[in-house]
Amino acid sequence: MFDRPDSGDSAVLVSLDFGDPYCAESEGELHHLAASANVRSLAMVQGRRSRPDPAWFAGTGKVEEIAQAVRQTGASLVVFNHELSAAQERNLEQRLRCRVVDRTSLILDIFAQRARSHEGKLQVELAQLEHLSTRLVRGWTHLERQKGGIGLRGPGETQLETDRRLLGKRVKLLKEKLRKLRRQRDVQRRARSRASIVTVSLVGYTNAGKSTLFNRLAHADSYAADQLFATLDTTTRRLFLAGGGSMVLSDTVGFIRHLPHTLIDAFRATLEETVRADLLLHVVDYSSPDRERQIAEVNKVLAEIGADRIPQVLILNKIDAKGLPAGLERDEYGRIARIRLSAASGEGVELLRLALAETASRLAESGFGGRADGAQAWVDAVPRETEPPA
Repeated sequence: MFDRPDSGDSAVLVSLDFGDPYCAESEGELHHLAASANVRSLAMVQGRRSRPDPAWFAGTGKVEEIAQAVRQTGASLVVFNHELSAAQERNLEQRLRCRVVDRTSLILDIFAQRARSHEGKLQVELAQLEHLSTRLVRGWTHLERQKGGIGLRGPGETQLETDRRLLGKRVKLLKEKLRKLRRQRDVQRRARSRASIVTVSLVGYTNAGKSTLFNRLAHADSYAADQLFATLDTTTRRLFLAGGGSMVLSDTVGFIRHLPHTLIDAFRATLEETVRADLLLHVVDYSSPDRERQIAEVNKVLAEIGADRIPQVLILNKIDAKGLPAGLERDEYGRIARIRLSAASGEGVELLRLALAETASRLAESGFGGRADGAQAWVDAVPRETEPPA
């Protein structure tokens, strides 16, 4: 009989190349994810395979190499830069004699550490439980033992069946609480719609600088750090524009490559701030060599949540790291399409304020400021920019 070993904060990282052209960037991201989860990386095991092994994910030789790295470093955790099945996790833990965590579990752990608001904690717990439910099907053998219990299970019910039933009840309760919070958000949005208030959401890859830009624009004090998923809870502020008028600006959770679907589903209520926005400010870390793929990943998630038809202005952030001047580019219709700025230093932020004022003016002229039902006409007229200049 095998019970899962205890976890720890020192890890051996594992990243296998299955022909991904961005494998090197993904490995760097894994290091950053581990650091954001307060995990000390003691070693990195790499390798190439044509396809995952059904039982171990890695080959038997690579598993032995991982086991040797665990023994040499004294690591208490092995983190895979991939999504593992429940059976693969169980087999690896039996062989390595330490806790094994995949990429999805690592991201969920970071989200659990970052959640501050009541809604954020509910969403994270829901995502964790829905991920755990997939582990109860063919997971660890100790969950299948028959146990006596008073008031918990029916006749002949195994521990696995009890776990699944109690987990299902908790998931149902969390979903109902989140539905109530969603209705509250809908009331707030309808109030803004009746007042014809323009809504703008900051979106982008995690650690692109959204919260720093949000604080700069709205004079707010949202938590900002050089960490993945530093922002988890959506923050909304009223932004007053030059020449009069105002709009509502929202800072949202960042996206990442292979963002777990359980998180997308659990954060549906929060992400609706993005879906219902009149304009998206797509913040890009211009200093990253992987920026084009990050843009594509963000647009992919936006399409999944139904926000891919909302107009975007591309914000090329962190230009100070590249030694570039601030500036803006307009499309063939004369509308601002790209802005180069530094949220940290404030250089170029005035250009963004100009773009927001122009957007508010155009939306007001179109007669649908704050109204999603009339946005399609303006969306069709504005080509979306998806890639920064070379």
